[in-house]
Amino acid sequence: MDLQHGKDRFIQSWGALGSSWGINRTMAQVHALLLISPEALTADEIMADLKISRGNANMNIRALIDWGLVYKELKPGERKEYFVAEKDMWQVVKQIIIHRKKKELEPMLKILDEISSVEPDDEKSEEFVKVIRDIKLFSNKADSTLDKLVKADSNWFMGTFLKMVR
Repeated sequence: MDLQHGKDRFIQSWGALGSSWGINRTMAQVHALLLISPEALTADEIMADLKISRGNANMNIRALIDWGLVYKELKPGERKEYFVAEKDMWQVVKQIIIHRKKKELEPMLKILDEISSVEPDDEKSEEFVKVIRDIKLFSNKADSTLDKLVKADSNWFMGTFLKMVR
């Protein structure tokens, strides 16, 4: 396999993986391209490489910046904006965890807090309260675990992960 074919396969695969993170395919492909690029790229270069529109490129670059996965890089004497991906995979994983936690888990915890005030007065409401309590307990443990994971360093994480899979 030649380098270009390998790059194309990686970009396509990373794009497909993006839906598992809760992002669209093109956003993940832009991220993949910047991950494997040895130097910062302009929006025009991203558009040309991925064959996407300017609006699509700009929208997805801004979203990746919001996620903390891509940064602007200033080049002296250049008017164009250059973009570079965070290449430390531990930082990438942490940023994805932070964003998904904020987008998915925290709103659910808020709703669980609100509905956990239901007073059981019959069998159906007792079952409802029990299920909500169990979900809330699990969700709070997940939230706490994710907080610890985000604060941990990569050596601790890898050591713990390797112990778990053995």
